[in-house]
Amino acid sequence: MDFQQLQRDLLLQRWRNERQLGQPRSASGPTNRISDVPGVRVGHYTLADGERQTGVTAIVPPGDNLFIQPLPCAAAVFNGFAKPVGLVQVEELGVLQTPILLSNTLAVGTLFTTLVRDAISRNRELGRSLPTVNPLALECNDGWLNDIQALAITEAMAQQALYDATADFERGSVGAGRGMSCFSLKGGIGTASRSIPSLNATLGVLVLANFGALTALTLDGVRLGEMIAPLLPELTPQRDAGSIIIIMATDAPLDARQLKRVAKRAGAGLGRLGSYWGHGSGDIALAFSTQPQPQPPEESTLEALLAAAADATEHAVLDALLSAESVTGFRGHHRPSLTEVLDKLI
Repeated sequence: MDFQQLQRDLLLQRWRNERQLGQPRSASGPTNRISDVPGVRVGHYTLADGERQTGVTAIVPPGDNLFIQPLPCAAAVFNGFAKPVGLVQVEELGVLQTPILLSNTLAVGTLFTTLVRDAISRNRELGRSLPTVNPLALECNDGWLNDIQALAITEAMAQQALYDATADFERGSVGAGRGMSCFSLKGGIGTASRSIPSLNATLGVLVLANFGALTALTLDGVRLGEMIAPLLPELTPQRDAGSIIIIMATDAPLDARQLKRVAKRAGAGLGRLGSYWGHGSGDIALAFSTQPQPQPPEESTLEALLAAAADATEHAVLDALLSAESVTGFRGHHRPSLTEVLDKLI
């Protein structure tokens, strides 16, 4: 029997028997979410209204006033076809001054203003006797499923996502993930976490997954996309050009330079899924520590954290695919869920 076919048969057998995919390389946190890092919360606002299929997702670190007590932060840009706000100052100063907001590409200005208003509400002299703030807003293009020209995202929606942030949050076709596609299937919000006993720490990952070509899709090391594609001729192809935002949080007291090293390892996780960060893709990883005062551990002790960053990224994308429900939106465009597709194959 063809080796690839045997692998696919075994993968589908596991899905049929266990309704589960994904084999973490190390131990997950208690809930396998970014919120396993103490104090980190996530909130969504989801807009599912005909041709408007979009939303906002907020990642809220611990701390009442990040402007006054910022957190160490760093970013890695794998491919820069993207329109984020705030990364220039993160690169320069290595700190996070606001919560993080995610949405569609044309909503970035609204997210910026929302974060500015939130910071002003906590710091009445901001921009006057105090310096200005560096809001952090990142995006993916959801224009296949969402009428992105409608500019449907409002400040009230973004504020609601911030207000509703909690440790127990939804994944899949929610918030910023509502209109996202992944490997020509329904993408969206996914998450994972890994315990790092050697550092007495946890690493959490949240992704906004909107990337990948179907024929390249690789799950648990099995090239399943090549099998799916011929069976779904009605799918509109997706190039590896849609973007992914990866947010990492850890309670290890890393400095910005070490956090950049961790963020870079997200690329290894994307590669395991079959992505190569295509020409038109904005692929960005951002990592922050919840410890305001860095106490950088020895570089050699970071090994488990680096491995966990790749592993958790891979499985956060898989979580997004398995959690997402199918969506029909702009001009009748449709993306089926991975679970629907797997059930057709077994």
